[in-house]
Amino acid sequence: MSHSVDNIPHTGGTRYDSMYAKIPAVAVGLRDADWLAAELGKNTPVKISLKTNGHFLPDAEGHNIIGELKGTEFPDQYITIGGHLDSWDNCEGAHDDGAGITQTIEVLRTLKALGYKPRHTIRFVLFANEENGARGGDQYAEVAKARNEKHVLAIESDAGGFTPRAFSFNSSDAVFEKVKSWLPLIAPYGCSEFTRGGGGTDIAPLKEQLGTPLCGFLPDSQRYFDIHHASTDTFESVNKRELELGAVNMAALVYLVDKYGL
Repeated sequence: MSHSVDNIPHTGGTRYDSMYAKIPAVAVGLRDADWLAAELGKNTPVKISLKTNGHFLPDAEGHNIIGELKGTEFPDQYITIGGHLDSWDNCEGAHDDGAGITQTIEVLRTLKALGYKPRHTIRFVLFANEENGARGGDQYAEVAKARNEKHVLAIESDAGGFTPRAFSFNSSDAVFEKVKSWLPLIAPYGCSEFTRGGGGTDIAPLKEQLGTPLCGFLPDSQRYFDIHHASTDTFESVNKRELELGAVNMAALVYLVDKYGL
């Protein structure tokens, strides 16, 4: 749902109970929903004609795209940062999650431009299939477990490219207390609050499989659900400076974790 006054439907996933036959599911705009509720409230018959072209296509092969900056001291310990490549077919997915993809690449570009040599190996992951099953995140964690990899922290940007507000941490108390000490260093650039919980759909399997601490980037949320999974989630809805500020905060956190560890 949205606080917007437009009439644009917002799509999403549908889960079926295996005990029952699958039935069509559709999304309608808020104005249409209000009109329908008002008509039904009159206790008079209502006739609606609805046509949908939605259908399932067969699964196709997809891939995670992964880049690395190799660690100089701890090459076998990993900091993962990423977002997801896919979006719903009724929009461009600029905020969900083109913004997270762009910020991930920008953190990589920045560290390379600075000539930064990380202590730990930093992985930049563009996950596949978040919107339709999260199999990219599952596969990434499964491979990491099979290789017995140690993951120091996983960070995800999947809440839009708006003004930075906070980071959320799904970690032990000791890890959270350590990262909280860095808040004065990051707060001037936007993320002025560190909270508990959260993470991200793509990185959640790392905690399930390896116990990896998770971190979610939290930009301002007030406009996100006006465009989430809707035809308005386009390139034009992204503000370049807000997008860059998110990348600045993410790069700063990656640097601190790499330099001081958890």
